[in-house]
Amino acid sequence: MRLHAASAATRWALLATVCLTVLPSGVAQAASPKSPLLRTGKLAAASCQEPPIIDRGVPVMREYLTAAVRCLNTSWSAHFARAGLRFRKPTVRFYEEPAQRVCGVRWPANAAAFYCTERATLVFPLTGHWIEGRTDLYPLKVAAHEYGHHLQSLTGVRDHYEARVRSDRTHQAELGRRYELQADCLAGVFLGSVRGSLPRTGQDWEALSGALRAGGDEDGHRTHGTGANRLRWFERGHRAVSPAACDTWAAPASRVS
Repeated sequence: MRLHAASAATRWALLATVCLTVLPSGVAQAASPKSPLLRTGKLAAASCQEPPIIDRGVPVMREYLTAAVRCLNTSWSAHFARAGLRFRKPTVRFYEEPAQRVCGVRWPANAAAFYCTERATLVFPLTGHWIEGRTDLYPLKVAAHEYGHHLQSLTGVRDHYEARVRSDRTHQAELGRRYELQADCLAGVFLGSVRGSLPRTGQDWEALSGALRAGGDEDGHRTHGTGANRLRWFERGHRAVSPAACDTWAAPASRVS
């Protein structure tokens, strides 16, 4: 999830609950940001050491996420350097409990974690079902998803997306899902690149797939995509280990529902 301190109308456009809108022919391609990230090749295999399983309270959760962001910084900064792209690390903020306001706006309801685009800041609450008491890979995937929004900001995708939302309010819900599903795919790219270094079993990866499938917005909050589509885009990135697999903007509407 991404969050930025913009006008009330723009915040509504990004966060409101709306019904599925199908893009007419040609709209998806017109909305496609020609991001240089899509032409950078595979993310190199890297080593990422998970801290001990996160079941011992807030300090360990903070340690886990700090290590996760360190791995993300290392992998993506090296990838950007090889591609000749400018990189900067995001700021990271931890909260033991959700705050009244963050990044200039109210803390978004039901947010596991989020990215403040205007301040290039990853925001991680250290409590909640997304991380508290978990021993699976889901918190690492969430961290990689929010980091995906940082990559979108660095490479111009966010600017293009927000301009498109302002000019085409009819399709803002689907455009938002394309944006979020691209972050899911980029999370898959990262996890695919470090999979060999993680001491995880096949069952762990199957459990992550189950969590992703169950994490869709079939409940009517049409902001991130169905569980099947979220899993599909994550797995697409995970298999390819390349941002080139993550062009959600050119995908058929059925793949971003």
